[in-house]
Order: sequence, then structure tokens, then C-alpha cells
Amino acid sequence: MTVRARRFFSVLAVFFVAIAGGALTAAATPAAVNYVALGDSYSSGVGAKNYGDSGNCLRSSNAYPQLWADSHSVSSFKFVACSGAVTSDVINQASAVDSSTTFITVSVGGNDAGFADVMTDCTLSSDSTCVARVEEAKNFARTTLPGRLDNVYSTLKNRAPNAEIVVLGYPRFYKIGGSCNVGLSDTKRAAINSGADTLAEVTAARAAAWGLTFVDMRPAFSGHEICADGERWLHSLTWPVVESYHPTANGQKLGYYAALQSVTG
Repeated sequence: MTVRARRFFSVLAVFFVAIAGGALTAAATPAAVNYVALGDSYSSGVGAKNYGDSGNCLRSSNAYPQLWADSHSVSSFKFVACSGAVTSDVINQASAVDSSTTFITVSVGGNDAGFADVMTDCTLSSDSTCVARVEEAKNFARTTLPGRLDNVYSTLKNRAPNAEIVVLGYPRFYKIGGSCNVGLSDTKRAAINSGADTLAEVTAARAAAWGLTFVDMRPAFSGHEICADGERWLHSLTWPVVESYHPTANGQKLGYYAALQSVTG
């Protein structure tokens, strides 16, 4: 049952108590929302600043999980997403999940497919080398990543059988033919975007196979990519380097949080 549905049925219960008794003689207690936020740097909020004492995990108070928890009546909130996480790390993070967990968010897969290395190779190499490296990552995403995602999703389903699980994807990085006059060529940018498309397609398919909600972040960031004419919600190559190609604070708030809110209420 979705978070929105739980709220609806709580209100409905109050209504029927009032009708049956002729007056409101009892108040229904809203179902507890026990939220666990898992995932990689896109969930921890790298690039959004304000990392507190989270160390190398770089968990930001501006990240979408914290924003969602702050704006909803949650009974408990465990924020364990961590920068650099791959699927095996998220399985370890799942120790924070148990049968009382009612809501889970997760983003993972980009690091398994090596997209950090893709960005390095594309920055330092020729167009043809970049395209070839992206194709290598896309092949991994199609052939090896599905099994790894299955391991994550099955672990979450087993540990929290009644939880609503929302899988969030990744945006395209670049507006092709945009306003950038320096940096990567449009050939490289288009290749990198095609990698994001493949990753979204694979992740969406595996999430659907497990009955999970997938949130495609590509439409959410449309018009706000690197090189877009409007406000850019993604860092380009920046300092500190770890924040490069990650959402800004507004990317987390207006992109990720808004997209999550649209499916949960």
C-alpha cells in the first residue's frame, strides 16, 4: 500500500466511525511511516552541500530523503545512503530495514556500471574512445547489472515485505546543442546521455519485475541539464571533484524531491 493510500484509509476509517456512531467517538491513528533511505551518492546528496558529520558518505541535509522525511509525519527515519555505493553496499545498507519498515527509497547501479570512470575517460580521451567506453558500460548494464539489481530488490522485499519501495533513476547529464562553449564535444555528451538512457531502461525493467515503483529522473531534469539555457540542476566538472556531475541543492529539491513527492503525496 502506498504512503498516500495509507493516509486515505486512515481518514476513511475516521469517517466510517463517525457515520456508524452518529458522532465521532473514536479517532483513527494514522499508519506509522517508518522510512529507510538507501543508495548511492544521488541519494546521499553529494553536490548539495551541508554534509554534517556523515564523513565520506556525504549525506546532505539538502538531499531528497531528508527533505521528504522533514515534510512528512514519519515515525522513524534511517538515512544510510552513501557516496560511492554499489549494489553490494546497498545490500549491506539493508541491515537498516526490517519488517517494521513501511517506506524505502533507493538509487543504485551507476557505480556498478562504472559511469564515474566513463566520465573520466570521456574527459581525457578522444570522441571515439569515449563512445567505445560508454558502449562498454551500456553492455554491462544490459547483461550484468540486472542480476545485481535483482539481488538488491529481493533483499529489500524479503526484509520488508509490506514496505512501499521507490526506485529512483538518474538524469541525463547534458543538453545537446546547448549553451556550453567549452568542455566535452556534443559527440561525447550524446554518448554519455545514451548511457543514462540504458541505465534507466534496465533499472525500470527490473523494478517493474519486482513490483516496485520506478521514478524516471530524465523528464524531471529536462531543461536543467548541464549546458541548458535555464537553471542547471547538475554540477559540471567542479571542485571538490567528487561533486562533479551530481545534483545541486535545487537538483535535489526541485528535481529528486519533487519527483518523489509526485508518486507518494
